[in-house]
Amino acid sequence: MKKVLGLALGILTAIGGFLDIGDLVTNAVVGSRFGLSLAWVVVVGVIGICLFASMSGRVAAVSGRATFEIIRERLGPRAAGANLTASFLINLLTLTAEVGGIALALQLASSVEPRLWIPVAGLAVWLVVWRTKFSIMENVTGLVGLTLVVFAVTVFLLGPDWSTLADQTFHPGVPANEGRDVYWYYAIALFGAAMTPYEVFFFSSGAVEERWSAKDLAQSRLNVLVGFPFGGILSVAIAACAAIVFLPAGIEVSSLSQIVLPVALAGGKLALAVVIVGIVAATFGAALETSLSSGYTLAQFMGWSWGKFRRPARAARFHLTMIVCILVAVGVLMTSVDPIAITEFSVVFSAIALPLTYLPILVIANDPEYMGKHVNGRATNALALVYLVIIVAASVAAIPLMIATGAGS
Repeated sequence: MKKVLGLALGILTAIGGFLDIGDLVTNAVVGSRFGLSLAWVVVVGVIGICLFASMSGRVAAVSGRATFEIIRERLGPRAAGANLTASFLINLLTLTAEVGGIALALQLASSVEPRLWIPVAGLAVWLVVWRTKFSIMENVTGLVGLTLVVFAVTVFLLGPDWSTLADQTFHPGVPANEGRDVYWYYAIALFGAAMTPYEVFFFSSGAVEERWSAKDLAQSRLNVLVGFPFGGILSVAIAACAAIVFLPAGIEVSSLSQIVLPVALAGGKLALAVVIVGIVAATFGAALETSLSSGYTLAQFMGWSWGKFRRPARAARFHLTMIVCILVAVGVLMTSVDPIAITEFSVVFSAIALPLTYLPILVIANDPEYMGKHVNGRATNALALVYLVIIVAASVAAIPLMIATGAGS
């Protein structure tokens, strides 16, 4: 049981990265418009986040320090400041969307206006990050989030034409009614969502919270190799459900209620209740991740005391940062802005910021001063360089495609 619970950090990070409110909707939109023709992007994203999260976790385990602390020390305040600015703003956008996502999920369960749930959601997130131990937080949220496996079960219960799904997956192409620019816009959005910067910073900070050392490198790899592929599989399952139910009817998904419709059709009220619980857990877990990541990145850059292992009074500025970010998120949402739209923009902006995040991690992972004998091997560096080319290409193309396609419309 201890080993199973040891995977919770990877599961929580993966659920927050792959199955937050924006990703839930984006995967369903992609499935309803393109079928599984963009499933290959999820595979590319899973391999990429596994590669760099593994480096980030290894850096934390070997050095005993969070990755962002070392980035500032190794690259200097100017380079780290650019990284901080980009990742912090994107993180704040994502936190705003996640608090809104919790409210939307609770609306599904209660039919109560989402704006009435927004202050409740913000308060709940603050109480957990303020009072709950890190290990309890990651174990409970990660394990409850596993209920989203109902999407994978739903694919089988719907009895799809497997040959059609296989053809979409292994022979991807742009549907006749969709433009090539729109296809690549959503490809970049999916890639940015899979490799959101806060995931690696949260993962390395979580490793410090868990007091990993060099003897925990196997545990770190296991977290990465189980958690992130699991999140990727569920992402594809969500797209597959939409492809089975909505694509043949020519219906584009545009709301959270449509995402759960295939589950209700296949499994009835019980399955619907399970998936709503899973969505609440996933969005709540993502809100916790992004709240903590806001505190982690700023505190580590500024040299403040930080961490859930410290009492709030001994890491006051770390906790104050999280409180302010949650209040900003709630304030923005109370203006009736669409949380789904916020996250869809944030994943595209994440793609723009990817080079600022992953190049420094690669530099640190190859520095023997911090890593000793645990520096990257040649194969890891070769694959990382390939991904840096992909990352730069996605970063350069993101804004032009957003403008050309009207954000995928």
